[in-house]
Amino acid sequence: MGEVRAKRMPRAEREREMMAAAVRVFGERGYRAASMDDIAELAGVSKPLVYLYLNSKEELFSACIRRESEALIAAVREGTIGTGDADRQLWTGLTAFFTHTAGNPDGWAVLHRHARTGGEPFVAEVTAMREELVAFVTGLIVEAAREAHGDPELQEREVAGLAQALVGAAESLAGWANTDESVTAKEAAATLMNFAWAGLGNLMEGRRWSPEAGA
Repeated sequence: MGEVRAKRMPRAEREREMMAAAVRVFGERGYRAASMDDIAELAGVSKPLVYLYLNSKEELFSACIRRESEALIAAVREGTIGTGDADRQLWTGLTAFFTHTAGNPDGWAVLHRHARTGGEPFVAEVTAMREELVAFVTGLIVEAAREAHGDPELQEREVAGLAQALVGAAESLAGWANTDESVTAKEAAATLMNFAWAGLGNLMEGRRWSPEAGA
């Protein structure tokens, strides 16, 4: 293969192009199977230029995780702006989540599959993103409960568990939805809202399942 000659462009733009190429290659092949040669070829630059701009493969993968994490969180937060009640915010936030993951399958693959199996520090990077999402969802659950019932008796541990379960379900549902083009973002969001909102409503009404009650 002949030498790749990159056209001149501002450094920031060049870095964005190389990062986009890296996300695509990592998303399709995973961290271990991807190579800097693959990334350089897709970006239309030389491998030494990739190293010059983005350092090592490990640092590049970490940067991809941060980039995709920031984009996903921004999409969810922006999806809830100006949407009124907390339940509506949760709905629009979930819709934004599924819209973003469907529209960025390589980025989602980096976050959902490859970062989790790549070892440290990649797991720490994606865990930080997940904790931020959980904290955001926790706030929406607390606010929704307050709006519906004034001051419901929801234990902090109970709310934290609900938020963890909701985010985990969203992650799994996005992984499934991305394999089936017929599943829309709104359909995925509605499925999760129906699942989560009914359970939250029962809790706010004081109805809790227990092994004794279910026996």
